[in-house]
Amino acid sequence: MTQNQPHPSADGILAASKSIDPVFTNSPLIEQQTANTALGLRLLAKVETLNPIRSFKGRGTDWWMQNEPAGDHPVVSASAGNFGQGLAYAGRAHGRRVVIFSATTANPGKIEAMRRLGADVRLEGSDFDAAKAAARAYAEANGCPFVEDGALRTIAEGAGTIALEITERLSRQTVELDAILVPLGNGALLTGIGAWMRAKAPNCKVIGVVAANAPAMKHSHETGRLISTKTTATAADGIAVRECVPYALDCMRTTVDDVWEASEAAIRAARDFCRIHYGLVVEEAGAAGIAGLLENGTNLKGRTVATILCGGNVRTDIA
Repeated sequence: MTQNQPHPSADGILAASKSIDPVFTNSPLIEQQTANTALGLRLLAKVETLNPIRSFKGRGTDWWMQNEPAGDHPVVSASAGNFGQGLAYAGRAHGRRVVIFSATTANPGKIEAMRRLGADVRLEGSDFDAAKAAARAYAEANGCPFVEDGALRTIAEGAGTIALEITERLSRQTVELDAILVPLGNGALLTGIGAWMRAKAPNCKVIGVVAANAPAMKHSHETGRLISTKTTATAADGIAVRECVPYALDCMRTTVDDVWEASEAAIRAARDFCRIHYGLVVEEAGAAGIAGLLENGTNLKGRTVATILCGGNVRTDIA
C-alpha cells in the first residue's frame, strides 16, 4: 500500500516547514575549527538534540499526524525509542492515542521517555524488526492505523525540512555543500533530505551511513534487491535495521549517491568526537555521519560537508 505513494517532494517539504511545531525546527547549524582540523575538511553539523524529545523525529511525526484523518482508534507503531517519542509527542499535541511496540532489549531510558509522553509502550521481540512485526499484527487485529517509519511520504518530508534549513542558511552565506552525510536506518531522514537536495542543491553528494553490523539497507540499495540480515549487533540502536523498508529503498534510487558503512569502533569514536569538539552528548546512531567521515572520508578532504547529529538519547543503564 505504501509503495503506491508519491516520493517525497520539495513542495511537500516546504509545506511541512511552515506547519511543523516550531519547537522542532530551526535547529542550530554549528561549526568548530578543531573538528575541521581533525577531519581535514569543513564540517557543518545540524544539531537535532536540543528539542523536547532530543531527536529529529518530531519533525516527521508531527507532519504525519497533521495529515492523518481523525479517528477513534489509536495509532500503532514500532520504535527503538526516538520515533516513538516523536509519535507520542504528536499524539499528545493532536489528541490521538499512541501504542508503541519496542524490543525487550530497547534502551530503558527511551522506553520511559515514550511512556512519559503518554504512549502505551509494549515490549515484544528481541530486536526492532521483531517488535515491528508484533506492532503490525496488533494494528491489523484491532483495525488501527499502522505507522511505519521510512514507509510514509509525510514522515520523510518532515525530516527533509532539516535540509531546507541547511540550504537556506548556507545560501545566505553563499556557501555550497560538496556532500551531506546522513545516518541511515529506516530511511525517512535520508530520503527526505535527498529529495530536497536533488531539487535545490543537485551538485551536493547525498551519502547515507549505516552501521557495518546492520548493513541491510546498504546491501539492498546496492543490489536492487531486498536483503535482510540475521542480526544487528550495533550500539547504534536507532539505525539497527534488519529488514528493509521497500518504499525508502525505492526513494533512494533517485535521491542517494552512495551508502557507506561505519564500524563499531568508528561509531564509538564519533560519539566521543561530538563530545570533544562540540561539547554535545550524541547517541551512536546520531553520530553515524561523523563515523562515516572518520572511516571513509578521505575523498572529501578539503571539501565542505554537512551532517546531522540526529539524536541525543544515550543509554545510561550500561557502561
